[in-house]
Amino acid sequence: MEMKWADRLRKTLHSQADSLGNLCVEAFHYLALFGIGAITAYAAVATFVGMLEKGSVSVDDILLLFIYLELGAMTGIYFKTNHMPIRFLLYVAITALTRLLIGDVSHHNPPDLGIIYLCGGILLLAFSILVVRYASARYPSVKEKAES
Repeated sequence: MEMKWADRLRKTLHSQADSLGNLCVEAFHYLALFGIGAITAYAAVATFVGMLEKGSVSVDDILLLFIYLELGAMTGIYFKTNHMPIRFLLYVAITALTRLLIGDVSHHNPPDLGIIYLCGGILLLAFSILVVRYASARYPSVKEKAES
C-alpha cells in the first residue's frame, strides 16, 4: 500500500510524457507538410514564370509542371489522410522518365539502348501501378464495418 503513490506518479508522468511526445511529432509532421507544400508551390510558380520569360514552352516544361502537380496532390492527400499514396510516387517516376525520354528524343540524340531502358522502366512502373491498385482494391488496409 505504501507504493501506490509512486505508481500513480509514474502513470501521470508517463501520460504527460506521451502527450508531449505526440504533440512534438504532430507539430513536426504539420510543419514538414506545410514546408513541402510551400516549396513545391514555389518551384511550380518559378518554373511557370521562367517559361513566360523564355517566351516559349516545351513539352519538357509541361511535364515538369505535371510533376509539381502530382507532388502537390500527394502532399495534400497525405495531409488529409496521413497515408502516403504510393501510386502518386509511381506517377511522378513515370512522368520523370517520360520527360527524360522526350528530352532525349527531341534533342536528336541517336537512338540507342538507353531508349529501350527508359521505355522498359516506364512499362515496369505502369505494371507496378496496376499491381498496387489491384492489391489495394482486393486487400484494403482499412476494413469498412458491415452495416447491420
